[in-house]
Amino acid sequence: MATVGSGGQDLARQVEDLRAQQRAISGVLRAVAQAKGLEPVLDEVVEACKRLCDADYGALWLLRDGLLHTAAHHGVSEGAEYDRQHPHALDRTTAAGRAAVERRPIHIPDVEADPEYAYAGPRFYRTMMGVPIMIEDDLIGAVVLVRDQPRPFTDDHIALVETFADQAAIAITNARLFEAVERQRTELARFVSPQVAELVSSTDGQQLLAGHRAYISCLFCDLRGFTAFTETAAPEDLFDVLREYHAALGELIPRYDGTLEHFAGDGVMVFFNDPLPVEQHELQAVRLALTAQERFEQLAEGWRKRGTDLGLGIGIEAGYATLGRIGFEGRYDYGALGPVANLASRLSTQAAAGQILIGQRVFAAVEETVETARAGELELKGFSRPVAAYEVRGLQ
Repeated sequence: MATVGSGGQDLARQVEDLRAQQRAISGVLRAVAQAKGLEPVLDEVVEACKRLCDADYGALWLLRDGLLHTAAHHGVSEGAEYDRQHPHALDRTTAAGRAAVERRPIHIPDVEADPEYAYAGPRFYRTMMGVPIMIEDDLIGAVVLVRDQPRPFTDDHIALVETFADQAAIAITNARLFEAVERQRTELARFVSPQVAELVSSTDGQQLLAGHRAYISCLFCDLRGFTAFTETAAPEDLFDVLREYHAALGELIPRYDGTLEHFAGDGVMVFFNDPLPVEQHELQAVRLALTAQERFEQLAEGWRKRGTDLGLGIGIEAGYATLGRIGFEGRYDYGALGPVANLASRLSTQAAAGQILIGQRVFAAVEETVETARAGELELKGFSRPVAAYEVRGLQ
């Protein structure tokens, strides 16, 4: 009966150990799934390994610039601060370095009896285990566990840590992919609007890029006196003016939720309410125009001191347009096509320096909040009938 009881206790202990391992693995998987960064996952891995293997201290090292740097640790260690300041080389003098060199788990039953072990930091331990973290054939780092007394780890312990090292490799791969996407998105946002950069990497992006219809507000602006300026200005002066002008608008456009369609010399086109919805997009377009005129006047004052007299004309209208990818394989833009864009462009051409002209639809949307004056029925190129226009004077 005693033997049966002992066997039952062993079985119960094994079941409990398996449950503990399953809980630990589930904890790591949850940390990976929550996508809150790499650090919580690595912390979870080290804590689980230390606890399940009955170790006194655990650490995880990542390979960077040819050296192993501590990325996570668990337990009290006299050498933790030393390790942070002294990355390990890929050699056999440390457990992490030896696991990295051999590309397989290593076990040091007693560091005092190991002739190759030569750690220069504080020694508070006797037994060590190191397991490399690999992504296919690439070394990523290592997990190290230690015991302060010479109590060797078992083969089951080593196999368990290998499982967690694989989980760490998955988390590191995911983190690197995420960082690569974010880096590419950031770089892409330097060449297209942030909204379009977000669209390209989103799940719904393909459908929107393929083409769709939307009600938008469209703003055009270009410079008065620019043609005469280009005839006499040195190329360096010309580009300096354009850089300052574009930089000022580039700072303001996202502030008012606008999507930049293009810069074309001194001409700029911005639309609102696509690809992301914008509340009161007609009013946002007018607010951008007013702020742009104020900012431009500050720039123009400095240019006038250098003999350059330029003004900014702006036109805005709202209406339906077809939006999506425009261009050819290897070079695409995200653009808007339709009468609303043509009308905003013609209003911009008609606007005098410092003037903002809006069409009938924008006027109907903002007349309660914007001070306007009727600009009359304008004969605009490309439109068979005169177009009602209004001049924006300011916000009420």
